[in-house]
Amino acid sequence: MNAKEILEELRPLGRESYKSVLLKHGVQEPCWGVKIEELKKIQKRIKHDYALSLELFDTGIYDVMYLAGLIANDARMTRANLQHWLAKGGPILAGNIVAWVAAGSPHGRAIALEWIDLPREHEVLAGWATLGSLVSIKPDAELDLAEVKRLLQRVQKTIHQAPNDARYAMNNFVICVAAHVQPLNEFAKQVAEKIGRVSVDMGDTACQVPFAPDYIKKVEARGTIGKKRKTAKC
Repeated sequence: MNAKEILEELRPLGRESYKSVLLKHGVQEPCWGVKIEELKKIQKRIKHDYALSLELFDTGIYDVMYLAGLIANDARMTRANLQHWLAKGGPILAGNIVAWVAAGSPHGRAIALEWIDLPREHEVLAGWATLGSLVSIKPDAELDLAEVKRLLQRVQKTIHQAPNDARYAMNNFVICVAAHVQPLNEFAKQVAEKIGRVSVDMGDTACQVPFAPDYIKKVEARGTIGKKRKTAKC
């Protein structure tokens, strides 16, 4: 499939009711309101296509950009690609598509550590979201556990003063470490308790910030502490 064919297939699948939900969550026009389940049907057919994903992302259409992330060949993404996607995708894609693809790329750790020190909120969000994705998919042997521990300590000290959207990603990072990095489970739980409840303005939505200690207990009850995800994308 080429980009023109995909756009022609996607546009009629848009639904005003779903578009309204997306707009309430901060998505900006242009947006067609195509449900993720429809995007995944196309993803299943295409699987991975590096060049096509770049072309689709540059359309600037939210639904198409999301699909671009789903079919991206993460291993081929360059630092320049990731920087471009972060700039073009803006706040709404920073914490999901951009972070997921970055985590699967060869540049995930390095670029995430750069992003968390940048001045703009969506950049910090992308950095912490990438770090959360990384610890969720990378084997513990490939993680610098001392570095991850320092990042947990940084979250503990700074989360309540961090930018709004970044607070959500930082809270999620603590959850991800506790859930997916067995050697740091106890330390992450201690950090979660010390942080307590995290306040994030979720706009005109019913979304809530997970209370990390309770969320971690649910993961423990399932018996899946330390289990890695196959991919950060969902």
